[in-house]
Amino acid sequence: MRLCFLVEEQYRHDGMPLEVIHQLRAWDHQVDVVWPGRSLIRISEAIQAGSHDAWVLKTVSGGPGLTLLEAAASVGLTTVNDVRAIRGVRDKALAAVIARSKGLPVPVTYAAARPEEFAEIPEAEFPLVVKPADGSSGRAVRLVATPDRLPAPVAPGGPNGPDAPAGGLLIAQPYVPNSGTDLKVYSVAGELYATERCSPLHPAHAVRERQVPLTPEVARITAEIGDVFGLDLYGVDILLGPDGPVIVDINDFPSFRQVPDAVARVSAAVLDLARHGTRGRDASVADASVGEASVREVSVGATSVREAAPAAPAAPFTVQPLPRPARPAASIGGGR
Repeated sequence: MRLCFLVEEQYRHDGMPLEVIHQLRAWDHQVDVVWPGRSLIRISEAIQAGSHDAWVLKTVSGGPGLTLLEAAASVGLTTVNDVRAIRGVRDKALAAVIARSKGLPVPVTYAAARPEEFAEIPEAEFPLVVKPADGSSGRAVRLVATPDRLPAPVAPGGPNGPDAPAGGLLIAQPYVPNSGTDLKVYSVAGELYATERCSPLHPAHAVRERQVPLTPEVARITAEIGDVFGLDLYGVDILLGPDGPVIVDINDFPSFRQVPDAVARVSAAVLDLARHGTRGRDASVADASVGEASVREVSVGATSVREAAPAAPAAPFTVQPLPRPARPAASIGGGR
């Protein structure tokens, strides 16, 4: 098969997706790589119907890659994930509205352009978790105890520091009391894996990142998220609060950390989605009806797939050399 990976600048040294690209090439598939943040791309020739079996994006919110992925979809190319599904979760304000409208357990969500505007929220709903609507990897997430602590304090690096708010819409949600441990559930084309890690709001709480058993309730919620948004490769951050599981974030194409044989599993899933198409709007965010989702039992071993790549025309853009990740596949990293 012939695939094109769009790798945003933030992920150019990460194991995910670079190890997946190396694995697919090792299986004799042709993989072109485009770096949207540092490449001149002749898009009128690069993005053509039939040029690739699928385009895959490891995206950041607001990055240039999503526009290129939308262009690929516009000429009929398969995209992984479906480009409309990515749009639905990249904006956390939009994702919260869609999820709550379908009955998923998401906290009440407020939106504002400036953090001080959250002072109008009733004090009984404090403490609040405030974060950018387009954030990722725990960037600029703040726990605000009382209204008088708004606006949130400037990050130690100053107003231009790496953790400083970047502008744009902010969201606030009432803090869900929890143990200080986040549950991260990954879906690899229907196969679910649960892991736990330290919450970014409780960095002093020592938690060993590890795979944990997946309860039926959490599995059902995670599967419903895939159905509602039309996602195939995704991750969900869940807190186990006093009233049960609560969804606090959804990510397309996450790091898949602690997933056994993650590189082989994700690589095999990308091939399967390229062959058969993503679910996309088969269960669209506009029309999805959330009911009892069926969850397949995870019992897959390391996947081994090898196909001969079909003859393909020369790439209409220059493919830059692919750097080797700084860390091995066994410890792949990436954003939450």
